[in-house]
Amino acid sequence: MADEEGASPRELILEACRRNNTSLLEETIADLAVEAKKKGKKPVAYVAEVLNKSFDGIGNGCLHIAAKYGSYEVLDILLDQEGLEIDELDRMDRDTPLHKAVRYVNSLSKDEWAPVGHPIVDILLDAGCDPRIRNKAKLKPIELVDPRNQELRAILQKGEFAMMAGDDVVVDDDDDPTGSASDSD
Repeated sequence: MADEEGASPRELILEACRRNNTSLLEETIADLAVEAKKKGKKPVAYVAEVLNKSFDGIGNGCLHIAAKYGSYEVLDILLDQEGLEIDELDRMDRDTPLHKAVRYVNSLSKDEWAPVGHPIVDILLDAGCDPRIRNKAKLKPIELVDPRNQELRAILQKGEFAMMAGDDVVVDDDDDPTGSASDSD
């Protein structure tokens, strides 16, 4: 890689995602926070803005790249960043990071699926990535899963169910402090 002083924050972020380099990512995020303060901007919002605008030449965002390369520790740091867009679509296939994670699991040997690949999918689902989103080919992540990988199918089915159940939550108005009770004591 080129001299770090010459690399842009975007380049450093993407490199950290490719190589699961947590120290490079943390250092870059810290530098962005300092830069934000110098510019009179809110650090959290500025960091999120830079992360959300960090794409490679073919339209993969930082989460796409981290998922594509199985960079679990980097994903963990990225997903802790407030304001990060987690269901961004890439430019080529209109894949979400979750689509990329499934493709990553499929690229592994069968004995690596559960210990290496499934945690990548789990962390994205836990962060709220939507497994119901369809890509350019109109496929959801579950439809990309190697048919032999029943455990991953179950993980994604559980994620879809959780999303659907979350959408069906009805807010109960009975706890409203103003209520509909009469004004008499």
